[in-house]
Amino acid sequence: MKESKQLPDFESEAEESDFWDNHDITEYFDMKKAKKVHFSNLKKSTKSISLRLPVDMLEALKVKANAMDVPYQSLIKMFLADALKSA
Repeated sequence: MKESKQLPDFESEAEESDFWDNHDITEYFDMKKAKKVHFSNLKKSTKSISLRLPVDMLEALKVKANAMDVPYQSLIKMFLADALKSA
């Protein structure tokens, strides 16, 4: 098994970025010892969708969201999350 190379000290994030643009990570880390990790506190990825709602329903959502001081799209997501929990 080949010995891993010693990683240099970087002065800045830009210097480190340049380094990795020109070097192979497998020369510096034994990928067989890598462990899978889960970053549970990361912001979830989102995807835009198009949703057609009756005008009166959308207006009612906006009024309710305004009363709660939240964006109406966030209120819709809250309603959907609650509905999925109880489904």
